[in-house]
Amino acid sequence: MKRAMIAVACVLFAGPAIAQSLGEKTGVNSALGVAPATADFVKEVAISDLFEIESSKLAEQKGDAQEKSFAQQMVTDHTKTSGELKGLVSDGKVQATLPTALDSSHQSKLDKLKNATGKDFSSDYNSYQVSAHEDAVSLFERYAKGGDNSALKDWAGKTLPALKHHLDMAKELGKAPSVGQSKQSK
Repeated sequence: MKRAMIAVACVLFAGPAIAQSLGEKTGVNSALGVAPATADFVKEVAISDLFEIESSKLAEQKGDAQEKSFAQQMVTDHTKTSGELKGLVSDGKVQATLPTALDSSHQSKLDKLKNATGKDFSSDYNSYQVSAHEDAVSLFERYAKGGDNSALKDWAGKTLPALKHHLDMAKELGKAPSVGQSKQSK
């Protein structure tokens, strides 16, 4: 515990750019509610969108009816946000480099989904969707509140409601409605 406190203190007192990059990588920024650096935000969003699109394409093939419907929405929505982010970068409104491939963590999850079938696929896909959207909501909330690029900050704020809706939908994956109850929109 003492080492963890020292590590957090080191990150907090390091220079802002170092603290944000290291903090985003280790999850410290999320725990402390600190906005990510613009470069970190762009990288995380681009990788997240790519993972959403690729994993959901698999779910369109392998998932049950509920997962297929959800997956179609994810492919559509995350293709849109990916295009918007690319537009902000290519217009010069955001100075950042867009990654063109998944990082090793997301690639290993995608590889696991590629090899999974049936209930194993559903369990992993559903779990990944909840986790990915929880992370995305946190990331977008923090950048919308404290990001240092106004165009990207505005975009994060406008995109956040859709991500919160995705998270609500992801939490419903695999849950059958109770007898006598119908699913209603919130």
